Amino acid sequence: MNRKSKNTLALVGLLLILLCLGGLYIFIFQQGKIKDNQNKLVSLKSSNYNTDQLMAEYNDLLQRAAKLDSVLAQRKFNIPQNLSSISFFNFINKISGNFSSNTQINVEYVDQKRDKEFYYYEYKITGDGDYNNLYQMIYAIEQSKELKKVNSVTLSNFVAAQKDGSPLFLVSFILTVNVYFSDNNRFSPAQLVENNLTASRLYDAFFPLIRNQIPPNLDNLLDVQGAKLLALIPEGAFLSDSKGNTYLLWEGQQVYLGYLTKIDYDHNTVSFILNKGGIIEKTDLTLEKEIVNKKKP
Repeated sequence: MNRKSKNTLALVGLLLILLCLGGLYIFIFQQGKIKDNQNKLVSLKSSNYNTDQLMAEYNDLLQRAAKLDSVLAQRKFNIPQNLSSISFFNFINKISGNFSSNTQINVEYVDQKRDKEFYYYEYKITGDGDYNNLYQMIYAIEQSKELKKVNSVTLSNFVAAQKDGSPLFLVSFILTVNVYFSDNNRFSPAQLVENNLTASRLYDAFFPLIRNQIPPNLDNLLDVQGAKLLALIPEGAFLSDSKGNTYLLWEGQQVYLGYLTKIDYDHNTVSFILNKGGIIEKTDLTLEKEIVNKKKP
């Protein structure tokens, strides 16, 4: 046998070996996968999906999802999914942006805890400031669309001195706040619309009714203490203070610690209402000549 015939037989033998190996791989190793794919193909053919039908089902599901989202949006509070712990810091910065410069707020992240099927972040808020700024912050936390709850409050009064020396009555506070979230989106709409977080002003419950401190007379107003009524004219009343300074005043005009409330031309008197550290006093001044005439026998 020549060399050419030997090579041909060798190639034929190698080809037979490859065919055998390929057959073994296909019919033994891949037989299970082939059967699975054939079963899936049969199942898909039996379903006979229609594109128009699928689009109709999709639109129907889309409408149902929109209705459910609308219901969630109408609820006063929602519980967001996988909320970041940084979001509460941003929330406090936003609502305190227009607070008085006298108000100082510190926010501290404490821990993450679980409450039944929900989770919540716990924060500690400390600081001091104006009473109504504190009320606005608590109101915004409690009324926020994303559920937040003030867990505890500790308050105390705090007095600071202003540049002019007058007292500034502030409130020191410690709050603990829980911010709730969930691990799914069943309790929150796709688009969040925040509630109205604007609170009406309240009377400062920590402002003392009676105070030892009386603000200084920085505007050089008439000090009724020691003042004299010099004359009454149609335009108002002439008065002088204990230092000899003269003033022309009319009804409703401001004086030191109060207002001129009435000019009585019939009895030649003027009346004042004064607030002396929370104590309200009514003071009357009579024309000097009337006093002299009364002293004559």
